[in-house]
Amino acid sequence: MKSIIYSTLIILLCCFTAAAQNPTQLKAIKAQMQAKLDSLQRANGFPGATFAAVLPNGHKITIATGMADSARGIPMRPDNRMLSGSNGKTLFAASAMVLAEQGLYSLDDKIEKYIGQEPWFSRIPNAKSITMRMLLNHTSGLEEYYQLGDFMQKLKENPARSWAPSETFAYIFDRKPLFEAGKGWGYADTNYILFGYILERISGKKMYELAKKLVIEPYHLNDTEPSVKRKYARFAVGYSKANGPFPFEGAMIRNGELVFNPQFEWMGGGFVSSASDLATWAKAMYHFKAIPAAKREEMRQGVPAYTGKNHLYGLGIQIRPGGFAGNGYGHSGWFPGYISDGQYFPDLDVAMGIQFNTDNGQLLKRSTHDYMLDMARIISAVTNVPN
Repeated sequence: MKSIIYSTLIILLCCFTAAAQNPTQLKAIKAQMQAKLDSLQRANGFPGATFAAVLPNGHKITIATGMADSARGIPMRPDNRMLSGSNGKTLFAASAMVLAEQGLYSLDDKIEKYIGQEPWFSRIPNAKSITMRMLLNHTSGLEEYYQLGDFMQKLKENPARSWAPSETFAYIFDRKPLFEAGKGWGYADTNYILFGYILERISGKKMYELAKKLVIEPYHLNDTEPSVKRKYARFAVGYSKANGPFPFEGAMIRNGELVFNPQFEWMGGGFVSSASDLATWAKAMYHFKAIPAAKREEMRQGVPAYTGKNHLYGLGIQIRPGGFAGNGYGHSGWFPGYISDGQYFPDLDVAMGIQFNTDNGQLLKRSTHDYMLDMARIISAVTNVPN
């Protein structure tokens, strides 16, 4: 049985590779993808979207649909950029694994080893039992900071404010944990902000600088930069839904700049990017050469996650089943006004990135993962057409 499955995968991969080398099939793939994305935009009513696919030989297809600025009637272009939300965790996690490989820390070290002398340490829920690994895979039991206290009120009162990491994770102090450390799963940016705080303290380096040196520059992610300001080139206007979790509604860009400073997200995501870069990095992360194969495999060892049926979460990586396409490895992202996703499907050797300039998931009707599987089916169908 194993040999039959292996042979089938080889045949399928060969078909994908052939498509990537055939100009006629490439044109057909792009045309059908464009038609599909256009039809979904018309049917579902989201403002606009960008999409990119990296085929087995490295050929990249980029498309766009809808509007980058609905009020001004500016069409979306494939090179438009957006806030990529939690997808940015992948850049930070990969950089952090390099530091682990260099011996700066161990994933199973307790965080007490590094911040146990802080006067506020004992105020962290599960303080003495949390490990570095638990922060990376969201098994620490910590809550989401921005849902607590007066964070949203302060953000509304002063949207231009910059936040120190200690100001954001302080919102979890003196609260009961969601569960005993290591005994459950609860997604929270708080984990990554605390993790980044620790790494910057023990390394003496800035996480953004590490991500630039280890990920952005080596893989030529030229559309990707830290989301620490309010103006960006080729930036699509995002639209935030009414009654969302953040105190912003409607267009996220007014008078040429974001209506708030996205800097507070930091290690929770923290980047502006494009669908093209999301696809490029999704594949590069799976084969990340800055760490050995054993470390890459460790990143892909997932725990059960409550993001979908049979979903797992590794070390900064979502692992989502894709049926005929096999597992997808990458990360989705949500931030006021924007939804993103980047995934690599090793069984097909195909990577994809997608961005929407809305944070209203109901307008998409389906998950970003399902959008990618639609595109993978198009590639598969076209490769079966005789040359």
